[in-house]
Amino acid sequence: MDGYLYEGTGINGRSSIRKVQLETGKVVRKRPLPREHFGEGITVWKSRLFELTWQSNVAFTYDRESFEPRQSFHYDGEGWGLTHDSALLIMSDGTADLRFLDPDTFKERRRVTVKDAGRPVPELNELEYVNGQIFANVWTTDRIARIEPGTGRVLGWIDLNGLIPAAQRANGDAVLNGIAYDAQRNRLFVTGKLWPKLFEITISPRS
Repeated sequence: MDGYLYEGTGINGRSSIRKVQLETGKVVRKRPLPREHFGEGITVWKSRLFELTWQSNVAFTYDRESFEPRQSFHYDGEGWGLTHDSALLIMSDGTADLRFLDPDTFKERRRVTVKDAGRPVPELNELEYVNGQIFANVWTTDRIARIEPGTGRVLGWIDLNGLIPAAQRANGDAVLNGIAYDAQRNRLFVTGKLWPKLFEITISPRS
């Protein structure tokens, strides 16, 4: 992170990628997406930033520092969330499946179906890779699943119910959908669509 967050925003005509100062929220670099695309999940892979689109079936890549466009890749289905481990990109598409993709070609190498106690967990949305686990928010809920990447098994849940009062949410669409991890300082951040705040959280076992 180096004191910055990389953000992707949605809505046709309002989608962009941004570099934001963590402490102040000031946008220091921004690149809009053409209005025909609805921006979705992003991740930084080495010197590149990858961005999914919701229903355009295309992923864009940019230079991490300048935000200048690089390659684009086609994929089937919808694009929702994006993260990576040490070798592959990891993508959600609104189902219970996670796709593992080659960063150089965007070709699918494998996929897993995420299950909790044997039952598929659909509508996996925002993703973040944290200490060998995939954290995945479930759309319209205040819960984040901790997932074992090899099998897709849910290892546990992070319950963020009540983190932000209903009165501070702009409308019914203002749901949890942002996760960021600072590996250098072992810090975890969450936010939501149209939320006025970013939260740094610590995970504790349920008492």
